[in-house]
Amino acid sequence: MGRLARAWGRQLFALVAALVLILPGFCGPALAYDNPDLLPDHPTPVIDLAKIFSDAQRTSLEEQLTKFEAENGWKVRVLTQYDRTPGQAVKSFWNLDERSLLVVGDERGGNLLNFNVGEGLFALMPRTYWVELQTRFGNQYYVRDHGQAAAILDSVQVVEDCLEKGGCQVVPGLPREQWLLTLSTSVVGGLVVGFAGYPRKEGRRFEWGWVLLLSPLWLIMFGALGLGPILTRTTEVLPLLRNSLAFLGGIVVAYLVAQKTVGKPKPQE
Repeated sequence: MGRLARAWGRQLFALVAALVLILPGFCGPALAYDNPDLLPDHPTPVIDLAKIFSDAQRTSLEEQLTKFEAENGWKVRVLTQYDRTPGQAVKSFWNLDERSLLVVGDERGGNLLNFNVGEGLFALMPRTYWVELQTRFGNQYYVRDHGQAAAILDSVQVVEDCLEKGGCQVVPGLPREQWLLTLSTSVVGGLVVGFAGYPRKEGRRFEWGWVLLLSPLWLIMFGALGLGPILTRTTEVLPLLRNSLAFLGGIVVAYLVAQKTVGKPKPQE
């Protein structure tokens, strides 16, 4: 129950973040003014003012972003900041355009990650993609478990993988918390089917009419919420098998319980 509660809490946090990010301007007040004195005196795709990366991590990331831009034509830049920010000066420093992505690491807003996305990237990955990317890798739980550097590096890698294959509608990969949510909705869908199908008249074994009547509910719980996120994010078969077994288990449990309670024949006077 504790894991499930935390999972629901993260989804609520994702919803709140989505409402914020759908509004114009992904980076908001973090880049609200110019302070070019904080910019380096040499070209680099990474500005680490918050000192999140080690020297080896920063060097490797610089090489990775430079190579990716040369091979694919997409410009990905990373800025980390805390109490100081160069503001709008980074746009001219990096010449950000419609084929550019600025990843900002700043933990002051509650979520580590913010994205300034060029219009060319929105054509390949919609706004919901960037909301999911932020809430998956930038939330406090992921940062606590993996560290700030890993959160930024993982999000950059996911973006590059999506750009290399021509875009993504959702963020690839199925975190354990998200799978637990799909598992719980699969169980609920099975419970609906099992309760709807218990026999209401003597001589019947299963009420298919009631199951069809409630099909919009259990199809949403099992199909859209139970299997949909798995099918769109991973090719693994095991999560699908587990959720399907959970759905069938929910049917059996609800059917037996309903049969022994509300479906139990009443004694004749």
